[in-house]
Amino acid sequence: MRKAAWVALAVLVVLAGCNFLGGSSAPSDPEADAIGWENGYWHNETLDVSNEDGLNESEREAVVSRAMARVEYVRDTEFEESVRVEIISREEYRNEQTANYTDRFRTFDNAKFEAMFFVGEDRDSLTVQRETMGSNVLGYYSPANDSIKLVAEDGNPTIDGEGTLAHELVHAMQDQRHNLSSMRAGTRDAYNARNGLVEGEANLIQQRYERRCGGTWECVEGESSGGSGGTRHWGITLMEYFPYSDGPGFVATLLDRGGWDAVDAAFDDAPTSSEQVIYPDRYTDSRDDPTRVSLSDSTANGWERVRPDPQRSGTSRPEHATLGQSVLSSMFAYTAFDDEAGALIDRDEFATGDSTDPFDYDLPVTEGWEGDRLHVYRNPDTAADETAYVWRIEWESAAEAEEFARGYRRLLGYYGGQGTSQADTWRIPEGENGFADAFRVTRDGSTVTIVNAPTVEDLTDVHDGS
Repeated sequence: MRKAAWVALAVLVVLAGCNFLGGSSAPSDPEADAIGWENGYWHNETLDVSNEDGLNESEREAVVSRAMARVEYVRDTEFEESVRVEIISREEYRNEQTANYTDRFRTFDNAKFEAMFFVGEDRDSLTVQRETMGSNVLGYYSPANDSIKLVAEDGNPTIDGEGTLAHELVHAMQDQRHNLSSMRAGTRDAYNARNGLVEGEANLIQQRYERRCGGTWECVEGESSGGSGGTRHWGITLMEYFPYSDGPGFVATLLDRGGWDAVDAAFDDAPTSSEQVIYPDRYTDSRDDPTRVSLSDSTANGWERVRPDPQRSGTSRPEHATLGQSVLSSMFAYTAFDDEAGALIDRDEFATGDSTDPFDYDLPVTEGWEGDRLHVYRNPDTAADETAYVWRIEWESAAEAEEFARGYRRLLGYYGGQGTSQADTWRIPEGENGFADAFRVTRDGSTVTIVNAPTVEDLTDVHDGS
């Protein structure tokens, strides 16, 4: 979710509940703690609880204890301590998401989401992200408080089945074993890469947990709407959902290569790009870390760099953005979920129909990504305090760079862009989409550079102006 990665790990879209069917009889309590047994409950015990009118305190304690035992059983690992679980209303969750941002950070974030063609200049990117997350999150684990909060739609203390609970319990186990607070990510690509491991393991265990429901396990019945109220922004949803979609396959590859020991080892050496999660062999076989992209500032006539300051004590934030292949793919795929005609990506090709891996972020137009770097600028001398950006993307080959450049020009056309008399220069006219600006798109070998500014005349002042 669009909070610091080490503060809350969220479930973003529908997580299916389990059916309530008969289960196995559990053995007697062990003399000492055992995998698959927690706080007096075995993983295969049947509970006499009702979720229909909400779970009281004792029922919630029983359901959580048994769920912990089940996560242990699937993961073949012990919890080190009990986990506190609270059920809150969606209104409470939304109220918790307020945060104070500096003007510099807000300006930087607005320009970044404008570069993705997710949020236009007429809207605030942080508000749009908060509205999307507030509508779709089903639960989260907070390492800062060592606790889980599950979101109930109607305000009653009900759960959506055991899927979300199991998912967040995996995060609690990860935190106890690997200290999630130490796994910080400064850029969007680093965040999606790290979460490909963190959320990938949680989703994989959740899937295996839920497959036992209705068979060897009886599970608490529940329904999930996937969140309600507000408006889902599909671009942001696709970007945020990447670790949940491609992460399980990444972790399954680690399991196939070296069992749970290989998964544990990955927490000490997490993937460094979303590309490594999309193509696991680039992490496991021949480590393909992202290229460090070089981009020098060369502004003139009042344009100056915007550097976001750290939002939390003790953390550092890069002075640039790196968005990565997963975001580039989401940028193109968003056109298939938009209301406009002429999508650049076929929705049926991107949306796989596979509930365990619903989206395919391996798109031809983004394959071959090696690294990217985005700088944001503003001009306080103008009446509107206008902003601009330069985005440089490195590719494995000149051919892949040209394929992306062609795709990006089509993307400009999708949002109303028109060519100008100047070479490599486009202009999106004033309209309703909030992206009215000038763009210069150039390729030099395997490098594509995109310059954005309010007018064609401003392009050179933003980049190559000195």
